[in-house]
Amino acid sequence: MSSAFPPSSLRPILQEVARLLVSRNETISVAETAAGGIISASLLSVPGASKFYRGGLTLYTLESRIQFAGWTEETRNNYSGPNKEVVSGLARHGQERVAKAGSEHRKVFADRCEIATQDAVVAEEQTTGMGGDREQNMVEFARLGLELLRKTIVRNADGLEEGKN
Repeated sequence: MSSAFPPSSLRPILQEVARLLVSRNETISVAETAAGGIISASLLSVPGASKFYRGGLTLYTLESRIQFAGWTEETRNNYSGPNKEVVSGLARHGQERVAKAGSEHRKVFADRCEIATQDAVVAEEQTTGMGGDREQNMVEFARLGLELLRKTIVRNADGLEEGKN
């Protein structure tokens, strides 16, 4: 019996990201919004995920962002939808939380689509082109996020400067 999870569109990039993280002895924590937990669940579906996956949060609601992502009532009151600043803040806060925990995490990731590493935040504005198809939007945001993660890992492995797209 073949499993429908993770979605077939994620499998190739997922395997590559897992291989890269393990080969570089890097770990990841995930803070997701639009992907709704699909990135974390997909990473966890890889055999040996405990070698690179340290945890994750799905920060979909404003309330969850206050509770878990360092948002304040002011942040909430000024929220006008997802944008680069919002997602950068989620990525940076996650990165700070990991550093405070004394972990050796190298990457903290927030979808839509941002990567925060020890030194920089790498961003790409992304849209899915899926219209109102909620499930396909979630899967596509997960794919786009994993693609950006792969590019960031490879860019760093090649010795290129972070933060440049």
